[in-house]
Amino acid sequence: MVNPINYEEKRFIIVNDISKTLFYFFDFDTRSNSRHMEFEHFHSYYEIHILLSSNALHFIKGIPYHIQMNDFVLLPPSLLHKTSYPEGEPSKRLVITFMYRKDGYGFADSYEEILAPFHAPLPIYRFPDEQQSVLAGLINQIVELSRLAGTQELTGAYELTLHSIFTEFLFCLNLFRDKNIYRKEHVEDTVSERIYAVSNYIHTHYMEELTLDDLAKEAWMSPYYLSHQFKRVTGYTITHYVHLVRIRNCQFLLINSRKKITEIAADCGFTSFSQFNRVFRKFCGESPSDYRKSRFPSTEADASGSEARQTPADGQDPVSAKLQS
Repeated sequence: MVNPINYEEKRFIIVNDISKTLFYFFDFDTRSNSRHMEFEHFHSYYEIHILLSSNALHFIKGIPYHIQMNDFVLLPPSLLHKTSYPEGEPSKRLVITFMYRKDGYGFADSYEEILAPFHAPLPIYRFPDEQQSVLAGLINQIVELSRLAGTQELTGAYELTLHSIFTEFLFCLNLFRDKNIYRKEHVEDTVSERIYAVSNYIHTHYMEELTLDDLAKEAWMSPYYLSHQFKRVTGYTITHYVHLVRIRNCQFLLINSRKKITEIAADCGFTSFSQFNRVFRKFCGESPSDYRKSRFPSTEADASGSEARQTPADGQDPVSAKLQS
């Protein structure tokens, strides 16, 4: 019998904030079909999505994956993704976000090892009962630790203990990765399957020139039929979708790199800087330089000037704005 994760709606466990070198946020909450994210988004931190209801869809780089209760979706920084929940009762889920220093506090190789499952080609994990119970038990230890601490002022010892338990959790995830029994479900609609393949192609080739004719060849469809079916399946025109993918990746680089804005535009597939500025303003409501400055007030317009901060795509602190995944 599986040891369940102890769910308590709207329980938040917070250690530090996204400006610190050690940051944790555990978010127990519900999401409904009416609160879909419109398009895939990224984070500058690591995220673990654990579904605690029957089923949902998780999109990673344009491809939908069916997930079920107790599945772990491991999301490294910059990976575009979104969750789509079924109609009816709101779905329970736990989202854990965290970030460590790049030097791994002197254990860089060890942290790289335990974070390896996040960088798998398909980072979705479904475990047999024995392994699932171990992982749930470690999460429950963290919840109980938080409950015992209550409203007391959190100490360094509390942070260290939580960090120790969570590190063991990551170690076990990596230890159990070969026990993963998750398999992608086959999509019966072959047209939709081909459209998702095209959307994934856009996600992995956005830095290149993408023409309708080239995408149609990838899908083995006529350009007209592809355009019609792409809008039906994704809800976006191809041009709109390509722009969104490029702008999302530009946003990430603006926040997390020191590159000049002209370099970022070129790296993300824009052949005209004026077009890039126009498209960026359309989707973000501000210029690329203002976008960067608003997240790093002390920096110049064409350089981030600091190490990457853990800032979500919309620029809001997840502790105050709440996670939407």
